[in-house]
Amino acid sequence: MPIDYPAARQLLEEVLIGAETDLLQEEVPQASAEVREACTVIFESNTQAYRETLLGCTIARIQDKRVDIRKPYTNQGPRAFNGRTLDERVVNPFLHDKRIPSSRGPYLGVFRRSVQFNAATRGGVRDKDGYDAFLALISYLQSISNDSTLRGFLRYLIYNFLKLREAGDVPLARLQRISLEQYDTLLSGLLASPSGGRSPVLLVVATFKAIKEYFELDWEISYQGINVADRASGVGGDVTIKSRGRVVMAAEITERPVDRSRVVATFNTKIAPAGIEDYLFFAKPATLAPEARKQALQYFSQGHEVNFIEIKTWILMVLATMGKKGRGLFNQILLALLEGPDVPNSLKVTWNELITRLTGSI
Repeated sequence: MPIDYPAARQLLEEVLIGAETDLLQEEVPQASAEVREACTVIFESNTQAYRETLLGCTIARIQDKRVDIRKPYTNQGPRAFNGRTLDERVVNPFLHDKRIPSSRGPYLGVFRRSVQFNAATRGGVRDKDGYDAFLALISYLQSISNDSTLRGFLRYLIYNFLKLREAGDVPLARLQRISLEQYDTLLSGLLASPSGGRSPVLLVVATFKAIKEYFELDWEISYQGINVADRASGVGGDVTIKSRGRVVMAAEITERPVDRSRVVATFNTKIAPAGIEDYLFFAKPATLAPEARKQALQYFSQGHEVNFIEIKTWILMVLATMGKKGRGLFNQILLALLEGPDVPNSLKVTWNELITRLTGSI
């Protein structure tokens, strides 16, 4: 039965977003104990083909419930599907594009030709435990007809592929000279991609550090990890800038809505205790409540600069002001931050994809 290959790739791209978000937020997608146990076996197996074949079978099952996912060759009857072409055109390119460890050749190459995924094939494979787990998951897929449940399984499957990627190394593409318009595209892509809040923080920190280097300021710039409580760490914000031991500026970087209560809480727990006179909220204008702006104006009248600014606009203005030298500093600093040990590989892959698109358009 025919497979819609472009739709299959689109499906993988869509589900990948959710799986990456799960990984970044350290949340495991829902799956039964039996499914988790079987997936553990095939993802620990040295036979990569088991998990890659399962990915193809899952796609086929989602697209058409009439497909017999145990028959991956079209000469096996009217309900069979072309597993090799699905691998060559969709599964293998997807895994390689996303820098996920995978086979170089077709995954069906480890099986005899015209294989059927049943118990009779077990005698011809080396990793029999892995194959048993693979068959158990094939049976599970065949028992499901609900699209939501099938997509949930696909999400869990991709989540496990992403865990494999996190265990490896993803070299970063180098950022060369690009125009301000291309910076706009790059920043938009980074800010729109799942990062668990990391991309906005790294971009703001890189910009502050570039300003420090360019203008030869005596700033001491510190920033904290994702999901670290400000009160527990005793800092003024996500980013704190000191000069000669005194806080001259602090910034909070948020993707969540900012209402009046949040501004009040920030003032009472961070700004007032530390005597911070200049505090920046990096937030999207659409997320700012009018009451939050009014409260900030009240603090302004009391001598505390509490301001709101949108990240991309601010960075572009800074890069335009510092010129070629400043943009070069920004590039070097941002790359160094992205190469940090705490930066997930998913963010590095996003970076590489964006840089590839930009350099391809030059």
